[in-house]
Amino acid sequence: MAPLIALVVVTSVLLLARRSLPVALRGGLAVMFVLTGGAHFIGLREELIAMVPPFLPAPGLLVTVTGVLELLAAAALLWSRTAGWSALGLTAMLVAMFPANVHKALNGPVSWDDQLVPRTLMQVVFLAATITVAWHYRHTSKRSLVQRA
Repeated sequence: MAPLIALVVVTSVLLLARRSLPVALRGGLAVMFVLTGGAHFIGLREELIAMVPPFLPAPGLLVTVTGVLELLAAAALLWSRTAGWSALGLTAMLVAMFPANVHKALNGPVSWDDQLVPRTLMQVVFLAATITVAWHYRHTSKRSLVQRA
C-alpha cells in the first residue's frame, strides 16, 4: 500500500504545484520506485525473496537485480531524455514481476492489500502511470526528431 500512497501523494503535490501530468507522474513514480527498490535491500528483503515463485532460480539474486533496476529506473525517470525509456522498462518489469504478487496472494496468509484483487487493482494503477509516462515521452521525442529534420 505504501507504494500506491507515495505515487498518489507525490503526483498530487506536483499537480498542485502546477506541473504537467507527465512530470507529476514521473515524480510520483520515482519516489514510488525508490521506496520499492530500497525495500529489496532494507526491511522487506526476506519477504520479497519468499514471494519469488518456486520455478524461478536464485530468488535472492532476482530480488537484488530487480531492486537495482528499480533504483536505476527511478533515477532515469527524473531526466526527461531517459524518462520514456525508463517508464517503458518499468512497465515491462511490473508485468514480469506480477506473478510473484500472485504467488504471494495465493500461498499463505496476507494482509488485505496483498490479496489478489486489491493487489491487481494497484498493479493496474502502477501500469497506467508508467504507460502514460512512456507514451508521452516516447511520443514527444519522436515528434521533436521530426521537427529537427
